[in-house]
Amino acid sequence: MTKSDIGIVGLGVMGANLALNLSDKGYRPCVYNRTSSVTSEFIETHGQGRDIAVADSFEQLVSQLGSPRVILLMVTAGRAVDAVIEQLRPLLEPGDIVIDGGNSNYQDSNRRWLELAAWGIHFVGMGVSGGEDGARFGPSLMPGGAAAAWPIIRDMFQAIAARVGGVPCCQWLGDGGAGHYVKMIHNGIEYGDMQLIAEVCHLMQHALGLSHDEMADCFAAWNGGRLESYLIEITARILRQRDRDGSPLVDKILDKAGNKGTGVWTAHDALDNAVPLTLIGEAVHARLLSARKAERIAAAALLGSVPALVPTLVPEAERAGYLDALHDALYAAKLVSYTQGFMLMQAAAAKNGWALPFGDIALLWRAGCIIRSRFLADIKTSFEREPVPPSLLQDPFFAAEIKASEAGWRQSVMLAVGHGVAAPALSSALSFYDGYRCANGSANIIQAQRDFFGAHTYQRIDSDEAKHFHTRWLGDGGEEIVS
Repeated sequence: MTKSDIGIVGLGVMGANLALNLSDKGYRPCVYNRTSSVTSEFIETHGQGRDIAVADSFEQLVSQLGSPRVILLMVTAGRAVDAVIEQLRPLLEPGDIVIDGGNSNYQDSNRRWLELAAWGIHFVGMGVSGGEDGARFGPSLMPGGAAAAWPIIRDMFQAIAARVGGVPCCQWLGDGGAGHYVKMIHNGIEYGDMQLIAEVCHLMQHALGLSHDEMADCFAAWNGGRLESYLIEITARILRQRDRDGSPLVDKILDKAGNKGTGVWTAHDALDNAVPLTLIGEAVHARLLSARKAERIAAAALLGSVPALVPTLVPEAERAGYLDALHDALYAAKLVSYTQGFMLMQAAAAKNGWALPFGDIALLWRAGCIIRSRFLADIKTSFEREPVPPSLLQDPFFAAEIKASEAGWRQSVMLAVGHGVAAPALSSALSFYDGYRCANGSANIIQAQRDFFGAHTYQRIDSDEAKHFHTRWLGDGGEEIVS
């Protein structure tokens, strides 16, 4: 009997499309789904004329695979992954490979890597980005875990990944949960990008008075320049879409944003690593606020809704200038979003002992994923400099780009404030930028307060950094060296 190259557990949208992608590239998958009718429907709809094997049980799945066995799990993150692994483990042998391709928490992947290693089984946690189309025709893949697995699975997954200039958007990222960690950061940046675009759309509509077609034209034009990206492209298409009655479909969609947790994980991890991930954090908070729809309706009745409070729309003669400003604001804030994301990855790499290839990570995101953007190649260049800048904002290219965009950025934030349009991501990104480049900030007041009420001490700018001082604020005002 001809053995299959890979087993796939789970035939949801992503699992089914990855199976077809593998089949297109000459690999023979064996598929299994807990609900057998799903498997039957998949074969009837997509499997005709393809060399795809079917398994009715985990035992049959394992028996149909060549050695070492490679099994890709495309099931719901969390307990379902552990449950499947628990059922598969007694059927596997040392050297076999289990790959989790779901949106798992990187800490779970780290745990599974260690647990399966004790049995001689190689675990890989692989982030998969690109949605349905990406999975079918070329996703961005972010694998990490047991390094011994990579030479075995490399050709297969690089074959199905998206490519840019012949380079696959699939590279090994490191031990343990490194792959799923990078995917988590990807999703956090995605949260930020989506929120920024939503804020700009809101300003276009409620401050500039643009129609949906005018907004779509604007985004389509922007996609031909520095803002070229997948999310800008699809926003133009979304704004043009009409409902059955001819009205803009997007206006019929309830303004309650869902989330699957990865943005929240990113924000939590930033706090754990003491990294100021302000923009992505605000994007997460904005989604949480959007979910309080009934509460917002009540508040609008009590406090006044935005349309009733805003001043006259910007005069038509001034709109072109404001659109240029919004373009620059969106671009600059996106640069901050990526800056913060890479800052967090650098901190996590140091903490976890990962040698994350930061420049290559940027290249992984150039195609097949949701946050693909034109300037990702420039991020790769930044990490090739000697020495590597401490952050993207200190890279010559990005420093020049953000300086050129600053005036429009400030104008856009003032437009939002003046018209009562919430723009937490645009404004928090600007605050981060101003705080990051402020050589002498306001934290001296905070340190004085902390020392006043809690004797937490402070350092002096005119003394050795190793020395800590305490002032007797309520006593004689004298100062003493504590350490």
